[in-house]
Amino acid sequence: MVLFRLQLATIACFGQITGTAPPIPGMFPNMFPLGTGQQFGALPVMPVQAMTQQATRHARRVYVGGLPPIANEQSVATFFSQVMAAIGGNTAGPGDAVVNVYINHEKKFAFVEMRSVEEASNAMALDGIIFEGAPVKVRRPSDYNPSLAATLGPSQPNPNLNLAAVGLTPGSAGGLEGPDRIFVGGLPYYFTEAQIRELLESFGALRGFDLVKDRETGNSKGYAFCVYQDLSVTDIACAALNGIKMGDKTLTVRRANQGTNQPKPEQENVLLHAQQQIALQRLMLQPPPVVTKVVCLTQVVTVDELKDDDEYEDILEDIRMEAGKFGQLVNVVIPRPRPDGENAPGVGKVFLEYADTEGSSKARAGMNGRKFGGNHVVAVFFPENKFSQGEYDE
Repeated sequence: MVLFRLQLATIACFGQITGTAPPIPGMFPNMFPLGTGQQFGALPVMPVQAMTQQATRHARRVYVGGLPPIANEQSVATFFSQVMAAIGGNTAGPGDAVVNVYINHEKKFAFVEMRSVEEASNAMALDGIIFEGAPVKVRRPSDYNPSLAATLGPSQPNPNLNLAAVGLTPGSAGGLEGPDRIFVGGLPYYFTEAQIRELLESFGALRGFDLVKDRETGNSKGYAFCVYQDLSVTDIACAALNGIKMGDKTLTVRRANQGTNQPKPEQENVLLHAQQQIALQRLMLQPPPVVTKVVCLTQVVTVDELKDDDEYEDILEDIRMEAGKFGQLVNVVIPRPRPDGENAPGVGKVFLEYADTEGSSKARAGMNGRKFGGNHVVAVFFPENKFSQGEYDE
């Protein structure tokens, strides 16, 4: 019986199965204190949970940049845990989503480790959130492996997150990524977000926009990023805006993931769009417009169209009909080139005179930005005294 018990103890110790060789006489089980389930002669085995955590760590961490100097590990962990709960981003059950935080105080960034891969992906939606009075960047860390992460869990934030609960709008933060992300540099510091958006949106609606600001003062740092809803206008906008003057600045506009040697697109309308933007930026540098009864349109007609009498009359009639929809139209003037081929003052412009400012205001609002002959119309008020004197080159 004693020998039988000794055999059982030895079997339990070495993990042997029934039928294996009997133990060596005189060897006791406690001579080799091995862990449960560990075989004799093997190195210590890492627990399964620890192995899983190590394998998923790159996909469970997020990079947080632009931290204020007062940030510490505890404040960052508490903030992101609370925010994740507020937006409904916790998917690993009750408790805090953040399990660990490492801060580099010198470079003002942190690595925030989440409980799960899915929670880390949800945290990517927090890019641009205000922490301690400053917007912070939320990105993937440099060791993030997209192909490997795709096998571990969702790689994109849940589209049903309640970002409005923390003051965020989907797609509006600075983390817009991808090949069609546009860098806009050289912006005058006094330009507002509304003015910059107006300039950019002349090419189409924006899917996302971020004016980069100083976290201490809240003032513009002179550059921004954007992505258009219609990605086909990306190169057109870059070519049209790049290099134009904005006050005492010169714009640098290119795809964010490209160097300055951006290839010029082949679209034939690039020059027309550039001319339009030059007109727009001139308007933006001027004081608020004085409302008059005269509206000046540009980007409507070309010099060649004005040379032919029949084509000129057709254009004149089309504009009368369209402009008459906004109010009582008194006069339409479309300057034409001189017979000798020289351009007369105001050639390329269309002037609409209304009976009152109500009609002219409706016309300016209704026609500005509309397409006419493939071009985007620019409509502005024009001084009545200059119009009456035939001074069309303002």
